[in-house]
This record gives sequence, C-alpha cells and structure tokens, in this order.
Amino acid sequence: MNRRQFIQSAAAIPVAASLVRSAGAAAPASQPFNAAYVRDLARNLAAKPYAAPDNQLPDALAKLDYDAYRSIRFLPEHALWRDEKLPFQAQFFHRGSIYKDRVDIYEVLDGQAKPVAYRPEEFAFGPQVPAFPAADLGFAGFRIHAPMNRPDYYDEVCVFLGASYFRAVAKGEIYGLSARGLSIDTGEAKGEEFPVFKAFWLEKPTGGATAMVVHALLDSKSATGSYRFTIRPGDTTVFDVEASLYPRVEIGHAGLAPMTSMFFFGPNDRNETDDFRPAVHDSDGLAMFNGKGEQLWRPLSNPRDLQVSVFNDLNPRGFGLMQRERQFAAYQDLESRFERRPSLWIEPIGDWGEGAVVLFEIPTKQEIHDNIAAFWRPKTPLAAKGEHNMTYRLHWGPDMPKPHALARFTRTGVGARGEARLFVLELAGDVLKGLDPGTLKGVVSADKSDVTDVVAQPNPETGGWRLSFQCAAKDAPVELRAELFASDKLISETWIYRWTP
Repeated sequence: MNRRQFIQSAAAIPVAASLVRSAGAAAPASQPFNAAYVRDLARNLAAKPYAAPDNQLPDALAKLDYDAYRSIRFLPEHALWRDEKLPFQAQFFHRGSIYKDRVDIYEVLDGQAKPVAYRPEEFAFGPQVPAFPAADLGFAGFRIHAPMNRPDYYDEVCVFLGASYFRAVAKGEIYGLSARGLSIDTGEAKGEEFPVFKAFWLEKPTGGATAMVVHALLDSKSATGSYRFTIRPGDTTVFDVEASLYPRVEIGHAGLAPMTSMFFFGPNDRNETDDFRPAVHDSDGLAMFNGKGEQLWRPLSNPRDLQVSVFNDLNPRGFGLMQRERQFAAYQDLESRFERRPSLWIEPIGDWGEGAVVLFEIPTKQEIHDNIAAFWRPKTPLAAKGEHNMTYRLHWGPDMPKPHALARFTRTGVGARGEARLFVLELAGDVLKGLDPGTLKGVVSADKSDVTDVVAQPNPETGGWRLSFQCAAKDAPVELRAELFASDKLISETWIYRWTP
C-alpha cells in the first residue's frame, strides 16, 4: 500500500452515512435541492457532536488486497447519462479493500436530488473477488468523463476517491498529483486529521454544457464544510471552487487549497538512487506569485529528514506544484510518462489576508509514495462555531494559466565540485532573446555559505541562458537565492532553494 492510498483510506475519520438517511431507513426517492442546501447541511452538522458511522463491509470485500480490488470495474455502458448522449458522464467506484467508507451520491435535476442507486450488476468482479451477500453497499467515489481528446470518446477528466482527495487531467495528460478539500494538523506531532467528502450531488448537465457542477459535503472531528466545484475540461482543466467551512473547534493548523504530489529524484537531488532514469517525479517545483508581486520558484527535493518551508505572504496571487520539465528525454520512462503529468495552480479569488504557503518535503525511498504537500495556512486560526468562506480556481494543465514575462528557471542541476557543490541553473523565456551578454549578471546569495564563481552565459543548445555558481557549506541547511539581471533590471523570477549537505 502506498502513502497516497494509505492517507486516503486509513485515516481515523471514516465517511459518515448520509444526513438524509436515518439508520435502517430507505433513502427517499428525491428531495428538494437548491444552491444553499449543502451549505445548510454543513452548518447544521457542525452544531452537533461528531459521530463516526458504521463503515463495515462483508469480509469478502473488506479483506481484498489492492490488486483484487482493482479487478472490480464499473461497466461503462451503465454510466450515468450515457444513453442521453450528454457532454458528461459519471462512473462509480465500488467499496472494498482500503476504500471501505460509504459515499452517498445524488443526481440533481429541476430542483430535486435523487439518490444514485447501487446495483451490483453494473460492476464486473474479477476472479479474485469472492461472492458476498446482497446488500445496498453504496459507492466509494466517482469519476467524470467527457470528450476531451477527441469528440467520439469520453475521456476520464477527474476522480473523487478517498477522504477529501480528488485528481484531474487536461487534454493529453495522465493522472499525477492530487488536490484535497481540507487538511488539518499536517506535520503536527499529534497526527494529521483527514476530513472526508461524505456525500456528493451531481448536477445533470444540459445538452450543450461545457461545464459540470458537483457539490460535496465534508466532515471531520474538527470541522464540516460545503464545496461547489464547477468543472471545465480542456487544454487546461479548470475547477472553480466555492467553499464554506464550519469548525467545531478552533483550528490553528488548517491547510486550505491543499495538494499532494511525489518527488523521488531529479538532477538536483538523486539521493544516491541507482536508476536508469534521469528523473522521477510528478512535480518538480513550487511556484508562487506573492502579494508583493514577486515571482518565486522553489525546486523540490527528497530530503534525508522532513523539511518544512513557510513562505509568509499577504493576499497571494497564486501558487502551485508544477511539472515544468515536459521532455521525454528528461525521464526516459515509457510506462509512467512523467512528462505528461499535470501541474496544479491555485488562483485565489478575492483577498485571502495574512498567512503562508507551506511546503512539506517528506523523505521517501520509493516512487509510489506521495511525499510532497503544499497548501495555504491562514495566520489567524479558524474560529470555532464560525463560518469561513473562500473561493479559488484550480488549473490542471501543462503550465500556470498566465505565464509571466520574466525568464523562468527550467532546470536545477547540482553536483560535486571538490569539497563544494556546483549549482547549474537553466533559464528560458522570450525576454532573454537578443540581449547583450555584457549586460547580464547573476546575483546569488546564501545565508550560511560562501558563494563563488557566479557565471551567467548563453546556452546555445536550449536558446536560453545558464547561471552557475559554487557553494561551500559551513553549516546546514543553506538557504540559497538567485536572480538574473540585465544591467539593473530584474529579468528572471527568483530561484530559492534549501540545500542540505
């Protein structure tokens, strides 16, 4: 079991049964639904003590190993709205193995929400799955399909499965990093709390729709919440997110707009890995546009010990875990195709106030583990019994939505140079074209080290520029910062890096 599977399923907070279903009672055929329905559910639920529900399954399903569980397939011919030839379809995940929690799913049409019925005949069960008693087992999650790469085929656009995790892809991409609804106490000694999406409402799309709306109810010991996702697939797949959170208790370590990814090794940090591939990662850096207008790039690493980086800010303009390296030659992996993994950019809508972008880099010895986490942490704790609203946009795709005019750092290479380390940074961007080499200079600083041999030069192989320097550590860790200037004008984003010798 990898870390992504574990944290999605083995959290101490199981999915609760639907609020609209009493114990032992059948779900109603339909119920009124409006824009405030899920928000009202979350607000009312927060006023009650948290009650963990029964999430038991027949042993035949509960004891499945992960490979056996994967042999359970939803049959596409039974997809929701398939027979109506609408621009979106929904398929569902069976419960079993590590996905024991029941998630209630509803279809919304004309102001009414109707439960999506569980029918075992809509699934194909592999030979490793034993027979189990007939019962209304419900679903573990769902995925949305839409024609994205070609008009005659419904591609998988996004999936909601496990805790409050979800993933999406854009045209031509495959799944990589994940987003979450909310994180609580990430990295705290007392252990992390994993809120869950316990119910979803899928609005039935119209015939010409280019977007689909999904509502979600979140619950945990410390908070409840309502989410409205407006999903637009395309060259970049965009989620507009409207969230309302209702803490049961004060939450001092909330992670808003959280995301998780994997960085195993790359040219800046091979971690003594013996592998034929030059790099293995779902994301290679954290990009930030802060409220001061600075544009920052922080390459990721796989450290020997847990590293936490905090970037204080006021009203951030955006941040995200990015996969900038898009060339197959950088990975040489015909199966994983890391060059096709999406970047995820968070665009705040409105002012978020004071807080920080927080980055966790967790040591890992295997690429199956998600070891990178990033999110926004507000400076002021989320007050108990209050309502906290936020709106933001998720951009899943090859890049951030509006690449800036400054030159960007596209590769960070690190290697030995005697007793020091040699850093070689590649830059690219239209701003670099036609510049007089005599006017360019690199500016590099380090807090606990001497920086020498700073050289900025054109790279004829890439059409960009290369900035290199040496660093000899006196103490660890070392915080590094580098920029490229033409005369006195900043022409690059700011490269920031934590080097631990």
